[in-house]
Amino acid sequence: MSQYKLIALLLSFALLGACASQDIPDPDPMDSTVGSEDGANTDGMDGSGLGDGEFIDYDAGELTNIIYFDFDSYELRPEDAEIVARHGRQMADESRLSVRLEGHADERGSREYNIGLGERRAQAVRRVLLIQGASASQISTVSFGEERPAAFGSDEGAWAQNRRVEVKYTN
Repeated sequence: MSQYKLIALLLSFALLGACASQDIPDPDPMDSTVGSEDGANTDGMDGSGLGDGEFIDYDAGELTNIIYFDFDSYELRPEDAEIVARHGRQMADESRLSVRLEGHADERGSREYNIGLGERRAQAVRRVLLIQGASASQISTVSFGEERPAAFGSDEGAWAQNRRVEVKYTN
């Protein structure tokens, strides 16, 4: 009887080991079907002439899609708060627009901590978008933590570029 228990235990560990070694692919940033139920829009166009990553800017000036954060912080910096508010107003005016907020962190801290920090950063941006009139159905969030750095290096310049949320228009 104990022989069967030992075999079952070994098979369980082998199964768990096999599951742990599988790589889960990241979502394709160019995939226009993210968040759509029917997946009908696969060409990146929505019938309005707007393609992937394009949007109408109702305010004057360039509207950046990258929001930077201070070290170990998920509070929006004053210079970025207006940029996020402009994205929110734009989304409120154009209900067909949708975004994926991708939170990132620099390499300092544990992997788990950085995933959480990236999520808190994305949620901070999401709250401002919602306050400006965007609907919750227009916004999705994901955290990559330190896994997708914008800059490589172990200095303040690289770290500052990696502490960010990227606003990706998905329609």
